[in-house]
Amino acid sequence: MRMAPIDRRGLMLIVSSPSGAGKTTLSRRLLADDPAIHLSVSATTRPKRSNEIHGKDYFFVDEATFVEQRERGDFLESALVFGNYYGTPRTEVVKAVEAGRDVLFDIDWQGAQQLAEVMPQDLVTVFILPPSRQSLEDRLRSRNQDSEAVVMDRMKKADSEISHYAEYDYVILNDDINRASSELKAILMAERLKRQRQTGLSQFVRSIIGT
Repeated sequence: MRMAPIDRRGLMLIVSSPSGAGKTTLSRRLLADDPAIHLSVSATTRPKRSNEIHGKDYFFVDEATFVEQRERGDFLESALVFGNYYGTPRTEVVKAVEAGRDVLFDIDWQGAQQLAEVMPQDLVTVFILPPSRQSLEDRLRSRNQDSEAVVMDRMKKADSEISHYAEYDYVILNDDINRASSELKAILMAERLKRQRQTGLSQFVRSIIGT
């Protein structure tokens, strides 16, 4: 019989990619398969879509409220993306990590850089690459959600986003969603086992050697 798990500090797993490269699908799979990690819910000034729930998908706020919260320091990171503000609420994330719970972030390289400035020891960053530029464009068009102008704008932004791949700890090529999903899970498991995250390790070892 295995003993209770060793106490550890939670981690902050960032998964980034250009729009259409698969980070949302991979994140949803990870959340469905692993109950020990939960998604950080961002605040945004973007209008709520019909299938979205306030407090579950995003905290939907107006621009004045967002700016006020940002100026108070309520966000760990914030960014302006396609004309809308997004921000990561500070309090819930800090509480989760200190309690040993893992938090998943679906944010871009700008957000990753900001989080690296405030909580670098807790951060694990993963960048998702598409198999080709054409496949990325095809995925964006297959959504049938955006106009031609929006698709072209997202493709231009993808060039900038991909150029930041070297700033990440890990890079996954998403040419097969099942393999990419397995690789993301492997990264999470390895990072959980890092000695410095296992805060109860020294006490556990002392109990084994009798000191």
